[in-house]
Amino acid sequence: MSNFDDPGLYYQERFFANDGVPDTGREMIAEYKQLTGQFRSFIREFSLGGFEMIYREQLKKNYISGHYQLDVSLNHLKIYNEEAALKLRNHPGKFLPAFEEAAKSVADEITQPRPEENKEVHDIQVTLSLDEYSVPIRHLKSSQVSQIVKVSGIIVAATQVRAKATRVTLQCRTCRHIVSNLALKPGLEGFQLPRTCGAPQQGQLQRCPIDPYHIVPDKCVCVDYQTLKLQENPEDVPHGEMPRHLQLYCDRYLTDKVAPGNRVTIIGVYSIKKMFQKKKGMDKSLSGIRTPYLRVLGIHVETSGPGRSDFSEFTPQDERNFKEIAKRSDCCELIAKSIAPSIYGSSDIKKSIACLLFGGSRKRLPDGLTRRGDINVLLLGDPGTAKSQLLKFVEQVAPIGVYTSGKGSSAAGLTASVIRDPNSRSFIMEGGAMVLADGGVVCIDEFDKMREDDRVAIHEAMEQQTISIAKAGITTTLNSRCSVLAAANSVYGRWDDARGEENIDFMPTILSRFDMIYIVKDSHDVQRDATLARHVIEVHVNASQANDRIQDHADVNLAASQGATQMFDSDGLLTLRKNV
Repeated sequence: MSNFDDPGLYYQERFFANDGVPDTGREMIAEYKQLTGQFRSFIREFSLGGFEMIYREQLKKNYISGHYQLDVSLNHLKIYNEEAALKLRNHPGKFLPAFEEAAKSVADEITQPRPEENKEVHDIQVTLSLDEYSVPIRHLKSSQVSQIVKVSGIIVAATQVRAKATRVTLQCRTCRHIVSNLALKPGLEGFQLPRTCGAPQQGQLQRCPIDPYHIVPDKCVCVDYQTLKLQENPEDVPHGEMPRHLQLYCDRYLTDKVAPGNRVTIIGVYSIKKMFQKKKGMDKSLSGIRTPYLRVLGIHVETSGPGRSDFSEFTPQDERNFKEIAKRSDCCELIAKSIAPSIYGSSDIKKSIACLLFGGSRKRLPDGLTRRGDINVLLLGDPGTAKSQLLKFVEQVAPIGVYTSGKGSSAAGLTASVIRDPNSRSFIMEGGAMVLADGGVVCIDEFDKMREDDRVAIHEAMEQQTISIAKAGITTTLNSRCSVLAAANSVYGRWDDARGEENIDFMPTILSRFDMIYIVKDSHDVQRDATLARHVIEVHVNASQANDRIQDHADVNLAASQGATQMFDSDGLLTLRKNV
C-alpha cells in the first residue's frame, strides 16, 4: 500500500482485477497508438490518382527548407479512412497530438540521412483545411465545444507575437526539488502550479511551504503565439443587432498570417477558458462560467464573398469577351449605364464612379516619392437626388467596400484606435474603416455632418494613403490605399445659386483632396420631373417582370454553359455572374 502515498503516482494498471470493469486507461492508450499508425500510413501512402504521394512529398520539401509544417485536407483523410477523420473532428484535443507525432516519425524516416547538427527531429505542426461551408459566429453553440468548426469573418485586431511555454521545468524554492519536462495544454487555458512540494518531507529540517514551486525559464520549451479578434461578416448580422466577436489563438507557423481588415475563413477547435476577473470584488456566481475562444488549426484569407471580387482568375473566353467590349464604340456609355441602372440620369456622375471603381495606376517617382492612383469623388447638393443610393451601389459592387455615415463616424473609427488588451494589459491597435478598406472603396455618407476635427484626421489617408499613429508607446504607419466616395448636403439644405460658394462648408484643405466634385441640383423642370416620375413608375411596375426575365435568362445561360461567366443581363447591361 506504500504506492498510494507516492504523490507522483496517478495511474496504476489493474493487473489482478477480475471485477469485469473495463480498464479505460489502457483502451485510450491502445486507441491513441492505433490512430497514430493510421495517420502515419495516411501521410506515407495517400495519393490522388495513384501517381504522387502528396503529403509525403510536401512534408519532405517543407522539412528540408526548414518549414516544419504539414497542411492536411480533412476531406482527403475522410477518403482514406473515414473513421479516423471522424474521430479527429470530434475529439481534436485527444487525437491531434497523435497526428503530429505521426508526422514527426514520417519526417524522421524520409529525411535520412541528416547532417550531424540536425540529428534531432523537429516537431511538425499539422494545419488543417476543410472543404465545406463556414458558419457565422453567432451559430456556434456549447454543444460544439472541443470539436473542429469552420467560421468566417473579418480580422479587426491583432496582438504582437509572444512566447508561450509548451514544456516547463519547476523547482522548489526550499528543498530544490525539480519537476522536469511538464507538458502544458495548448491554448489559453493557463497552467496551475502545484500547491505543495512533491519531495518527501521526512527528515527535512524545514518543511516546504504552500506554493513552493517556481518556473525555471532556461529549461522551458516555448513556441510563438498570437491572439486575434474576429468580427462577424456584415452580411451575417441580423437587422438591428450588433456584430459579435470571437477571440482566436494562433501558434507557431499560423502567427503573423493575417492583418486587421482581412476577410478570413478559420478552421479551429472551439474551446473555453476562464473569464478574466479583477481581484477586487470577484463575483462568485461567475466561477462556473467559461468564455469561448477558437484555437486555430488553419487560416484561409478570403478573396471572394459579398463585398469582394468573386473572380480569382478569368478564363480565356472571359478575356475574349472583355476585348470585344473594349472594341465597341459605346464602351464608356455601356459601363456608365450599367452602374445603378434603376437611377435615372446622372451620366457624368456614373462615369466618374466607373473611373473610381477601375482606379488609376500608382506611380513611384525616381526620387522615391509615390503618387496615388486612387480617385476620390465628392457628391454635393440637394437631398433626394439618389446620392446615398449611388454610395450603396458602389459598396456592393466594389472588390472591397466599406460604408459609413458621417455623423456616426469618429476620427478613430475611420483611421485607427489604440486600446488596452484586457488579458495582457498591453496596448494593441484596431484598424478603422479606411484601414479595413485597403485596396477598395470607402463610402462616407452625410460627409458635411462630420465634426471638423474628425475630417482633419482623414487628410493624410486621402492624399498620402497612409495613417500614422503615435499613441501609448505605439509608433507605426498603416496602409489605407483606398478611394473615397463622399456625399454631402449644402449648408442651407438645398443649393442656393444666389449664394455661390457660401453653400459649401468645407475647408480648402479637404476639397483639394477630391479629384472630382459634383454639384447635384434638383432643378424645377416640369418636363424633367414628368420623365423622372415615369421612370420611377416603370421601375416599380416592371420589377417582378424583370426578375422573371433575369431568372429565365440565367436558366438559359446555365443550360448553355456550365461554369462560364455571364457578361450581360436581360436588359443588355453589363453584369458579371458565374454560372456554377
